[in-house]
Amino acid sequence: MVRDRGFEPLTPYVFKSRTHRLHDERGLDMLAPMSAKTESDTGAKNVPSIMRAEFPLLIGVGTAAIFFGTGSRLVEIIGQPVVLAVIFLWLFVVILWSATSVVRHADCLAIKCGEPYGTLILTLSAISIEVVMISVAMLHGANNPTLGRDAIFAVVMIALNGLVGLCLLLGGLRYREQYYNFQGVNAYLNVIMALTVLGLVLPNFTTSTSGPTFSREQAIFLAVTSLSLYAIFLLIQTVRHRQYFIESKGTAVAAHSADHPVHMRSTSFHAAMLLLYLVTVILLAEKFAIPLDNSIEQFHMPQAFGGAMIAALVLSPEGLGAIRASLRNQLQRSVNLLLGSALATIGLTIPAVLTISLITKRPIVLGVQGGNLPLLILTLAVSVVTFTSRKTNVLQGCIHLLLFAVFVLLIFAP
Repeated sequence: MVRDRGFEPLTPYVFKSRTHRLHDERGLDMLAPMSAKTESDTGAKNVPSIMRAEFPLLIGVGTAAIFFGTGSRLVEIIGQPVVLAVIFLWLFVVILWSATSVVRHADCLAIKCGEPYGTLILTLSAISIEVVMISVAMLHGANNPTLGRDAIFAVVMIALNGLVGLCLLLGGLRYREQYYNFQGVNAYLNVIMALTVLGLVLPNFTTSTSGPTFSREQAIFLAVTSLSLYAIFLLIQTVRHRQYFIESKGTAVAAHSADHPVHMRSTSFHAAMLLLYLVTVILLAEKFAIPLDNSIEQFHMPQAFGGAMIAALVLSPEGLGAIRASLRNQLQRSVNLLLGSALATIGLTIPAVLTISLITKRPIVLGVQGGNLPLLILTLAVSVVTFTSRKTNVLQGCIHLLLFAVFVLLIFAP
């Protein structure tokens, strides 16, 4: 008897495999909409998370809208000290909050772009804030010829003493010793020392004008040479000798890279958010400079206090970034941020202040006087000694913090 092949019975294995195939096909058909739904849910969930993370931007934009919408009525209040203090603290807190967001996005760009571009982005962002604040304060009300000098000197003291000391102390307590690239630090200190002495010490000894000021020719020469030297340094930092400013071999960065608490998104997103936060901070800083000047006059505070407040706000993004890097055993990034901020302040802010003085015909005093002059020289000398070896410890941090304490003392008890 011949079996009809058209009606061949299915074996259990064939039946089972076909059944599974049917289940798989049905499962795939059912999973397809589920997968699309999951992706849409993820995208929907990302929107609230982004809004929560970027909430400081809403506060900053809202605050800027309020102060620009009311004109100068809020910031020019002088007769009511309580209201003036509230406005001062309000703007200070919002600017500081926005500055921390600048750090967050700059950290993400630093990871994506690599060093030293990440720290350079953050440094130039902070210096733009400083130039705007000093310019507005210089042009507001009565002329304060020492405001620019006080702000520049305060940035150098806070960066090279306060923040460097804090980073070395915290890093030393956590890791005992930390390492950095000696060639990069040497390049920073060479340019910092040259421009600092030319800009803040030399005016005390020139004879073309009376007092610690520059003549017109001297001011133009210093502005051009400062910008030129800083441009040459940037060329060295980003092109010719980029390896000087990255982590030296043998550091323990890789072991702690997992401690980096950032949520990475696209480069364009972080760049756009960094720009938005930066514009917000600049707008708020423009308004903050006016109540700061009024508060100094109303409460009879030392003029140097205004420069110190501007410097504290300017350095808040870099200071936070440097402390975080030091706690992650990334001392080279801390050095890039702090020494870079001091260098950018000398190389960019002094030309900006001199330019404003030349255009507006307002006198500007640059020479550091009194007890601040030996303190400045001592700070430069201690910085050279601190960074002459390839490692740091707690003792060096304590010495820098001591010099910072002297700086604060001289503000209120010169």
